[in-house]
Amino acid sequence: MNYLDRFRVPPGRTLKLADIDPSFKDQHKDREAAAVEIEKYRERLSELQEMLYVERRRSLLICLQALDTGGKDGTINHFLSAMNPQGCRVTQFRQPSAQEAAHDFLWRIHQATPARGEVAIFNRSHYEDVLTVRVHNLVPKTVWSLRYDHINAFERALVDNDTHVLKFFLYISAEEQLERFKARLDDPTKQWKISEADYAERKCWDAYAKAYEEALSRCSTEHAPWFVVPANHKWFRNLAVARIVVEHLEGLGLTYPKPSVDIERIRREYHAAKSARRN
Repeated sequence: MNYLDRFRVPPGRTLKLADIDPSFKDQHKDREAAAVEIEKYRERLSELQEMLYVERRRSLLICLQALDTGGKDGTINHFLSAMNPQGCRVTQFRQPSAQEAAHDFLWRIHQATPARGEVAIFNRSHYEDVLTVRVHNLVPKTVWSLRYDHINAFERALVDNDTHVLKFFLYISAEEQLERFKARLDDPTKQWKISEADYAERKCWDAYAKAYEEALSRCSTEHAPWFVVPANHKWFRNLAVARIVVEHLEGLGLTYPKPSVDIERIRREYHAAKSARRN
């Protein structure tokens, strides 16, 4: 089974995270066993992104969501190692600025969507407004409960204008999160990531799980699917996300544009110039 189908949240179906194993790693024993496949998809991703960039007919939006330590940054680094930065942009959505908060919740999102030929990666996204906002009661339920339909309409508009939308929830267990917090405590190069909120947010684990289940169930559509990627193993997370993106892009029939010049004439001129140089 391809990964597009294996990890997709089926439209119209209610998702239960308890049914998903965050330690799943397919047939691979470990990182070393998967190394060849990881590199294969990284190289193929590079080729397809170049075709998307030079074709300039379509664009790709990748949304990454995860609980703290879920691996958004690591996934982005894996993507950027394969992509030409000329055609790829990353936007991180933090707490809205005063200007952003003065507009509707999608205003700042729309400004960061990709132009034709581009890949845009969102580190967090418009889904924060039905996740964090919901869990911490930042707006009334009468407000955030309407946003699922607004999000679906927004993504439909993007797709209708040739932006392909792929959304990933990087799913780790509570136990894995605790181990990653400890790793940050023990690693001086990662201690800057630690905040008081990290451990405070763990108390909201169940509330976040419920919020994610509803968001993914209501907003995984045929045109803008959600994928739940088991992310306890960082290497498998990178493999799965890259493979899903590759499988989607391969289905688009991307091609290099035809030359705008007479190739045969230029080839003849090249050989004539080379011959003249010898003489």
